[in-house]
Amino acid sequence: MFSTLQTLLLVSGVINRAAAFLTPQVTVPDRVDVIFSGGGTAASIIAGSLSAAAPNLKILVLEGGPTTLEKFEHIQPARYFSHLSPYSTTEQFVVSNPSDAVGGRNIVIPVGKCIGGGSSVNFMLYNRASASDYDDWEVEYSNPGWGSKVLIPLLQKAETYEVNTKAATHGTSGPLHVSYGGNGILEIAQQFLDVGPKYEKNRPLAADGNDFTNKSINVFYRMPKWISGQGTRSDAPHHYLYPQQTNKNLVISPGSRVTRVLFDKTLTATGVEFVYDKHVFPDYDPTPKQVTATKLVVLSAGAMGTPQILERSGIGAASILKSVGVKQLVNLPGVGATYKDHVFLVSPYLADPATTTFDPIFRGDPATWTQGLAQWDHNRTGIVASNGVDAAIKMRPTTAELAEIGPEFAARWKSFYANKTDKPVFWISALAGLPADQTGLPATNYMSAGVFLGYPESSGSIHISSATDVYAPPNYNSGFLTAQSDVAALRWGYKKSREILRRMGAFRGALVPAHPQFAVNSAAVLKETAPVPLNAPNIVYSAADDAAIDTYIRSFVGTSWHSFGTAPMKPLAQGGVVDSSLNVYGVKKLKIADVSIGPEIVNANTYSTAIAIASNAFEIIAKELNIKPPRQ
Repeated sequence: MFSTLQTLLLVSGVINRAAAFLTPQVTVPDRVDVIFSGGGTAASIIAGSLSAAAPNLKILVLEGGPTTLEKFEHIQPARYFSHLSPYSTTEQFVVSNPSDAVGGRNIVIPVGKCIGGGSSVNFMLYNRASASDYDDWEVEYSNPGWGSKVLIPLLQKAETYEVNTKAATHGTSGPLHVSYGGNGILEIAQQFLDVGPKYEKNRPLAADGNDFTNKSINVFYRMPKWISGQGTRSDAPHHYLYPQQTNKNLVISPGSRVTRVLFDKTLTATGVEFVYDKHVFPDYDPTPKQVTATKLVVLSAGAMGTPQILERSGIGAASILKSVGVKQLVNLPGVGATYKDHVFLVSPYLADPATTTFDPIFRGDPATWTQGLAQWDHNRTGIVASNGVDAAIKMRPTTAELAEIGPEFAARWKSFYANKTDKPVFWISALAGLPADQTGLPATNYMSAGVFLGYPESSGSIHISSATDVYAPPNYNSGFLTAQSDVAALRWGYKKSREILRRMGAFRGALVPAHPQFAVNSAAVLKETAPVPLNAPNIVYSAADDAAIDTYIRSFVGTSWHSFGTAPMKPLAQGGVVDSSLNVYGVKKLKIADVSIGPEIVNANTYSTAIAIASNAFEIIAKELNIKPPRQ
């Protein structure tokens, strides 16, 4: 049965529909020059760029999910929440093994499964990494050509930053447009920007929170979005891949799920095996098909998909492959061994009933959608042209605040943060609404404090559970909160965000069941139903209160949908899977180009980094294939 939310979403046309065709509409050739295994963000950029630069190059993009071409659920920004429906055809949901570190829960990770991948379904938050993140990739992990001096210009080339055309580190003529969206700034976000700098006196308001320097740290800023000034999503396929589809040498095959890479006796990749995905084409022939690649195979199935393809192909740790009966070709223990994600804590509060929030959008309110779609159709503005996230801060503790976080975080701070002043500990935003299934909750206005940890110390893993069944759930351990330093940091993030939001004019109390369960006589108990004065004393937390917060964090923390680092670009001796030219160790003519190659997670939503990886991968591949990029 559908929940109330799902029914409303269906009524309003928000939940994306099943595939339009019951059989494949694309003829997959037997032989091409280059195969992309996965058609997400990186593949869309690289394949589209290669096709533009070398129209005679025969390119095949195999994507397990459906097409996104000119579909409103991938064009109209406010529809992003629909992709998280359990009935979604554009995402798959990877379920972790239960873990005591998260209260015995199974963590569910939504993964983009459509042409464009995450870029076509994400929340469109424009967040860029710190320069030192990329410099660490280059220096600490021996990857020449992957530092900020190389990647920042590539990111500039990819974007048109409509917010400020004179901003030094932003682009002015790229295919991907960035703006504030078409709905202005919501009152809750404006209050966050007004109250935050007054309460956090050493953290001012700034024009840019994404300039790659420490000037973007500890400043409140209005949140840009991967939304054009015309009110449409800036995804990868509509701006790189689909514009090239008139080229007969570029074949885009949705609903085509790669099972494994094929090799000859010299361990040279010769092609791939794939099946037509049963969720996209449920009545079609499930027999595996094979395609030959004469020049190169590129794995681009994301941090969840790429390591599984490698392992089914015989590349991975000996013990993992033996356990599922896969013949090992190359021993690479790093495959799937270092899963990372930004753990995300959403703490909901009640908001002024008179303010505007995204809650009617999240609830699928038909009247709100009807009005919003009419405005979007008229002039591409209004609530449908936005995402409800309009303000944020990347926060790094002062010396005094480090003492507040406590000794559990001290070693992590000293080893990772102390000498790199552009690294924040977490990102905080005041969300205008509660981005969750609100079934059973009062149909009122909410606001939420969203806190994601930028550099979690915890790490997980993902491996196949079957040698041949691509639909078998993977053996996935999220690793969330297995390091106590992460809990300590989030505890501080909860306290910080609560202090700011309780001072905002729209504050009307907490949604108590979704907060720490403090003792009734605790000074931290959630009893306020109206905003407190700006100069009100901070809440004093006892050791018992801290324990309650820790229990809450372990019970409620979730994913930021930022899976990362499962086929890292590191030296082989450090657990690497690819070298700095993206070549998989031990084989030939096989590269990986997606966020699985990140040797260390970056402090940002991963779309920007996926663009950087793809842009650099295009340069690398084009050079190796003797392709000259088109003149700009």
